[in-house]
Amino acid sequence: MKPFVLIIDDEPAIGSSLRFALDDHFKTEACTDVQDAYAILQEKDVHVVLLDWRLGKYDGLDVLVHIKEISPATSVIMMTAYGTIESSVEAIKRGAFHYITKPPELDELLLLINKSLEHQNLHNQVRELSEQIEKIRGYDQIIGESKAMERVFSIIDQVKDIDSSVLITGESGTGKELVARAIHRNGKRKKGPFIAVNCAAIPEALLESELFGHKKGAFTGAAASRLGKVEAAHNGTLFLDEIGEMPIHLQAKLLRVLQEKEVTPLGTNEPIKVDIRIITATNQSLQDMIDKGDFREDLYFRLNVIPLPLPPLRERKEDLTLLIPHFLKKYAEEMNRPIPLLSPDTNEWLQEYSYPGNIRQLANILEYAVAMAKNGQIVPDDLPIIQPESLRKGTSKGENGHVLEIPIPSTLKEAEKMLIQAVLTHCGGNRRKTASLLGMSERNLRNKLNQNREEVEIK
Repeated sequence: MKPFVLIIDDEPAIGSSLRFALDDHFKTEACTDVQDAYAILQEKDVHVVLLDWRLGKYDGLDVLVHIKEISPATSVIMMTAYGTIESSVEAIKRGAFHYITKPPELDELLLLINKSLEHQNLHNQVRELSEQIEKIRGYDQIIGESKAMERVFSIIDQVKDIDSSVLITGESGTGKELVARAIHRNGKRKKGPFIAVNCAAIPEALLESELFGHKKGAFTGAAASRLGKVEAAHNGTLFLDEIGEMPIHLQAKLLRVLQEKEVTPLGTNEPIKVDIRIITATNQSLQDMIDKGDFREDLYFRLNVIPLPLPPLRERKEDLTLLIPHFLKKYAEEMNRPIPLLSPDTNEWLQEYSYPGNIRQLANILEYAVAMAKNGQIVPDDLPIIQPESLRKGTSKGENGHVLEIPIPSTLKEAEKMLIQAVLTHCGGNRRKTASLLGMSERNLRNKLNQNREEVEIK
């Protein structure tokens, strides 16, 4: 359907000539009476108004204001033979899209009308995006309305007010800590502390002291006593992320905390009573680790009283319609920029991508894209990840990191090494972001980097 252009001019000849000039491009109508124009605006969907500045007894600026009251989305282009800079600025202030001098050049007029339609389209898209953001639903800070997430919200609601241990399982980036925090914030322990410990991010030699604390002089370098995270969580919740990375000898001490409700800091034999709820999380199969002797079965049963599995993003794709607007708004506000729009190709790609790094990866992709977006729109080249051939349109990013070329033949180990190094470079050496994008724990990444370094030294 052609856009509708309404011409308001008190000279019938001008209205007729403009209709004749524009009829091939738009649906047009012309009127000389302002009241007739108001009636058309109330009855029909008018996209653009060409408004004469002087309309007999009417002032064009007053008519402009009334048009914007009747139909705020309609673009108004003022036409004048007596234009000044001051009057033109005033028209823009009152809501005009632009102005043009009479008699208008056809090419200039067509350009202005088309630009006003493009601006109108962008405005409509922003409005729709804002409406989507307003409709975002979820639980606490967790966004989702899929069946899979409804089940997660239901479990959170059922377990938030009890002290039974919860084991949250799911791939890296699925939001396990968000779920743990939601359980704490909405439950009876919400007035107490929420203490989070990532067992993979703390070197093994320091983890015991970090968790259980120590007394002054307990070991070399212990110049002062230290409160452990277990004791710090008294009357609240202790969240142990990446629990599968906890060394086997510390698992026994954690089991004692669960059984006896007490903790014994390093350097003393005096236990301290603690009232805590323990929530753990892992992206590994603890059952497989038990079979290999890397995880205690008795501890597993203590932790897995209430299992809470989180679905990967690829199994809840319907939530992308909520998550994408949420992250676009979040990062646009953080960067003090307008919320960018997605080109059709970009939106298609975001909907079809498998997200091995789950929600964390989606957030990283959109943060990068908001930073790279130009002219208020995100196009496929603004995405920081390898894109399908159909979206690359012949472009190559080379060393910038968007496209990684792996020579054939290469072993799987060699390909993995190249991928890790490429993502590490892309993330500016940030290991946490690198591990997140690769879908592995920080400790696993550290081990692989150390292994690669040792292999180079041996050679």
